[in-house]
Amino acid sequence: MTGSEASPSFRLAYVPGVTPTKWVRIWNERLPDIPLTLVAVPAADAPALLRAGEADAGFVRLPVDGADLSAIPLYTEQTVVVIPKDHVAAAVDEVSSAELADDIVLHPLDDTLGWEELPGKPAIERPATTADAVELVAAGVGVLAVPQSLARLHHRKDLTYRPLSDAPESRIALSWPEDRTTDLVEDFIGIVRGRTVNSSRGRATAPAEQPKTKAKRTEGSGAGRKPAAGSSAGKNARGGSGGAKGAKGARGAKGAAGAKRGKPRRRP
Repeated sequence: MTGSEASPSFRLAYVPGVTPTKWVRIWNERLPDIPLTLVAVPAADAPALLRAGEADAGFVRLPVDGADLSAIPLYTEQTVVVIPKDHVAAAVDEVSSAELADDIVLHPLDDTLGWEELPGKPAIERPATTADAVELVAAGVGVLAVPQSLARLHHRKDLTYRPLSDAPESRIALSWPEDRTTDLVEDFIGIVRGRTVNSSRGRATAPAEQPKTKAKRTEGSGAGRKPAAGSSAGKNARGGSGGAKGAKGARGAKGAAGAKRGKPRRRP
């Protein structure tokens, strides 16, 4: 494994729709001396960017081709259909693919859903990007099925979206080149997985310092405490016959004798 000293900074790629703000904030809190640089990359280009060493790790959309890239799936996104606000589907809470049969469903070249069969009617041409497809939806040309994060990213006031119940879904994963699993990559994996700052990631760590505790008092050690008022010295001690126990017995016998002397005798 390459040590963290090999990378004075950490480069994190992310595809459209992913918001890495939370993880970047935790990184800056835990590793303030290691600057983190964000690298925005189209979803289709993310694997090549990682292989070229232009980022140490990245948030990508699955699947990632090739055994040379490691990937940890993080979450699955809901697929939605982007429609004009006056579309008939805007009146319902959820849409099925069958309900789009009369609509032109746009299929941009950067689509991330991997349809086996696109619902609705095909457009004459495929838009180059999702952003272009959103513009066509706003122009009334058709509708667009995308992961929900992309619908939010390209939000327009004249458009809305509804969940698409039976569409393929997109999964987000953290990926990095397997042969470059550096200490900094391990640090970021820990952050994404929710490990605390003290969690072990497999590195050798110094044993935690044990808290100091007061030595337990034993018989005969140092000056004893003064007995509380009304209590006998050595009452709870468990010494031998010559110790406190013997003294207690002697005091008990003496007290008994005193009690006997104080009792008046009967006259015959």
